[in-house]
Amino acid sequence: MLRSLHKIPGLLAAVFLIVLTLSGAALSVLPAYDRVTMPAVQDSLSVGVLAERIVAQFPNVEQISRAPSGLITAYYYEGDRPAAVVIDAATGEAVMPYEQAALSRWLTNLHRAFLLEDSGRIAAAVLAGVMLVMSVSGILLVLRRVGGWRNWFARLRGPFVGRLHVGIARWSVPALLLSAVTALFMFANTFEFLPQDAASPVLPDTVSQQIGFPVVAMPLLTETPVSALRDLTFPYADDATDVFTLQTDTGEGYIDQGTGATLAWAEDGPWQRLFEFVYMLHTGQGLWWLVLALGVAALGGSVLAVTGTLQWARAYWSQPRLRGNVRAGQAETILLVGSEGGTTWGFAATLHQALTQAGQAVHCAGMNRFDPAAYRSAKRVIVLAATYGEGTAPAAATGFIGKLQASQVLSAPMAVLGFGDRQFPAFCGFAVDVSAAAKAKGWAELIPMDTVDRQSPQDFARWGRALGDAMGVQLELSHQPSPPHSHALVLVSRRDYGADMQVPTAILRFAVPKSSGFGKRFPRFRAGDLLGIVPEGSTLPRLYSLASGSKDGFIEICVRLHPGGLCSGRLMALQVGDHMQGFVRENPDFRPAKGAKPVILIGAGTGIGPLAGFARANQPGRAMHLYFGARNPTSDLLYGEEMQTWQAEGRLSSVTTAFSRTAARAYVQDALRGDTARLVQLLQDGAQVLVCGGREMAAGVKTALAEILAPHGLTPAMLKAEGRYAEDVY
Repeated sequence: MLRSLHKIPGLLAAVFLIVLTLSGAALSVLPAYDRVTMPAVQDSLSVGVLAERIVAQFPNVEQISRAPSGLITAYYYEGDRPAAVVIDAATGEAVMPYEQAALSRWLTNLHRAFLLEDSGRIAAAVLAGVMLVMSVSGILLVLRRVGGWRNWFARLRGPFVGRLHVGIARWSVPALLLSAVTALFMFANTFEFLPQDAASPVLPDTVSQQIGFPVVAMPLLTETPVSALRDLTFPYADDATDVFTLQTDTGEGYIDQGTGATLAWAEDGPWQRLFEFVYMLHTGQGLWWLVLALGVAALGGSVLAVTGTLQWARAYWSQPRLRGNVRAGQAETILLVGSEGGTTWGFAATLHQALTQAGQAVHCAGMNRFDPAAYRSAKRVIVLAATYGEGTAPAAATGFIGKLQASQVLSAPMAVLGFGDRQFPAFCGFAVDVSAAAKAKGWAELIPMDTVDRQSPQDFARWGRALGDAMGVQLELSHQPSPPHSHALVLVSRRDYGADMQVPTAILRFAVPKSSGFGKRFPRFRAGDLLGIVPEGSTLPRLYSLASGSKDGFIEICVRLHPGGLCSGRLMALQVGDHMQGFVRENPDFRPAKGAKPVILIGAGTGIGPLAGFARANQPGRAMHLYFGARNPTSDLLYGEEMQTWQAEGRLSSVTTAFSRTAARAYVQDALRGDTARLVQLLQDGAQVLVCGGREMAAGVKTALAEILAPHGLTPAMLKAEGRYAEDVY
């Protein structure tokens, strides 16, 4: 419901919101420009003195105005033609001609009314209401995604467009919310939907009918500082019955031109003062920092409209078009899907088709749309849940467990199937959490929770047969995952290691593929991202951590030959000029954090790959310490020469090695224990720890760090919760 409330209005009004926010951003520049370019005004300067100086330069002046930005303008007649100039308050002289540019007028009309007068104002107000709804729902969605206000600026994960959308929203939405509320208030005031204060002060029936009293001696003008001035209107020339009219930021009054006496004065009422305050909040005029904040927020709003639309398009096209997907209230089988990259939806489509062909009425939807109250005919609920990272929910299923815990329990039993990769320690961790939460809530289990490892068609088919048996139907699930779009990677160099230790290892460097047409461009990548290699005769890619980024101009990975390994065997057999198909997958949770805090790199074997990439990309001056374990320094010290170069360049602050096939016989965790004092100091200084390598090595490193940190009140789990401990293990 919350996502729909946020998404649907945004999609319908995206183009108009872009126009509204871009024009608002452009208008926000004008007050800031005025403030930068306007002459300085003394705080003690009175309106009387200012008026005297201007009259001396422009005897025919008719009005003096001060904008909220501080820009002072004098309007006068030059012969029979009206003219206006920007005034230097210190001298009363003209600084430059004043003319509200046609572009400024056009932008103002576009922003306020879409160039359509009152009907346009109504449309703009409707869009302000849409922006209000989207801002509130956006704040709630961000809170739900990051886990509360404390984590408002926590590190984000997921696809780049989604991270960009939420990242900008966290900064822009509060200001967009303010703009929406104030715009609606101003609209209501303009069309008199709000109470109105009394009219202007009443001018007495009689005045002195004299002229010529010096403006510098008029008490009201002398007492009013220029900083409070809005407008001073002069009486018509030679009309003894006319008066001065003064408007300030607190009220309005009339002054006798012959005696200088104040004839009438009225303070602004509460509604007028409130309107002035709201106007200032909406435009930022008078507060330079608010002008800049609102302008940036408006630009952010335009980006949010674009990224939100891209997210919707990505989600829309990633989900299969399911024929015969019945309404939730009519379905016997409810099929819920939690997918991060879209592959789990492919399995869901296969299951949906098989169940439909077996005579079942099936409703398929994302896990975040879980709504037991709507499942009036349901006989079973099936959950296909992928796991993101280390046991967490994919973005499309972040609200499921909360809804499950708060909902009623149906008589329909539930079956949970997890999708993941056994090389990760928290294999199908989110599916495990879903199953446990369902049991704790009291849901009956249709069949025991099961898993699919690395998109295995065999695992899926096996589970399908068990599901069919429980339902009393025959289910044969034949699903072949569609491989992602890949590019031909040409090997340009290789360096071989490990032959003496009987563990052949190589650093393979490929050329970055050139663009091959629309939509076929090889994506940008960073060290620590993943290179997917699709072996011949397989649809299941193997993932290798990248040791290079796009800026390096090449694609580099470290590969160790595994006996019987289909992918590693093919890679290790490559010669310069050969090629393999590959693609890039982002891995934003495993890379050095932004900033200048120290970084501790810990790896062993081919786990040096991304760590070498981090060192290569590090800017000299940021402390980065490498702890690396290998078998023998003469056989498999990968990047040995580069390590020396990076130290000399200041990219690596230190390199500590440990070798398990020498007389010393040490592992990388032993190197950590031997450097306890420095590690403790680095971590107390806010250092981040990045670990890459085999699972056993990663477990040993975590144990060693736990021992090192325990006396100081720290644990790896605490560092991980703070975003300062990340692993890339295999």
